[in-house]
Amino acid sequence: MSDKRLAGKTAIVTGGASGLGLGIAQRYIEHGANVIITDINVNAGEQAAAKIGARFLEQDVTDESSWEALFTTLTNEQVHASVLVNNAGFADAGLGVLFEDIDVAEAKKIFTVNVDGTILGCKHAIRHMKQNGGSIINMSSIAAMVPVPFIAAYGASKAAVRHLTQSVALYCAQQGYRIRCNSIHPGQIRTAMHNRLVEATAKHNNITATQAEAGFLDMIPMGEFGQVEDIANAALYFANDESKHVTGDRILVDGGMMLTS
Repeated sequence: MSDKRLAGKTAIVTGGASGLGLGIAQRYIEHGANVIITDINVNAGEQAAAKIGARFLEQDVTDESSWEALFTTLTNEQVHASVLVNNAGFADAGLGVLFEDIDVAEAKKIFTVNVDGTILGCKHAIRHMKQNGGSIINMSSIAAMVPVPFIAAYGASKAAVRHLTQSVALYCAQQGYRIRCNSIHPGQIRTAMHNRLVEATAKHNNITATQAEAGFLDMIPMGEFGQVEDIANAALYFANDESKHVTGDRILVDGGMMLTS
């Protein structure tokens, strides 16, 4: 197979202005895809798109009209998107808050972005892809698989994404749509979110950030934090035809954390 594993494919990556989304978009471009990154941060999105050679479209994943506008634009241009990465997410609300102090309004914000945004993405991608097939990739987390009392609302939202992924996969298979749906579950990956989690952990436990980070590192059997490229490689596998017989599955990219959980 050619190194250009995504040649001829168009991929949408939500939350693509930074972090994991940007890393995935860049890897897709390296493998020949036409990539559209979407984000609510217009300035960052336009700069990121210009840097990597993608197209940027403003989008709020929690707004259904924004999804409708996105796919209407593609349809009018006679562009078939065969890959959607539901990457846009929110984690900061309630970070490090004691469970008895959880603010329900903040928890709802997490669910609105992480769950509602993913549901809408799957809904409109299915409408767009059902004639020609495609791959939907939902960004979940290791927090979906194990108890995370320190970020309970976030973990619950990502567990919902995992369950949704399986339901979408089975639905599409039963309907004969040739749309696959799979989820990626990052562990401790070097991102801005990871840094904020370390800082919140340090503050909560009255320790230094260095000590907090060492604690997280101790939970990884392979002894190192993951990199954005590790998630991008998993997303590349689910997007290309090498995974054409894989649906409803998950990839844990966690350095072995689940082995000791």
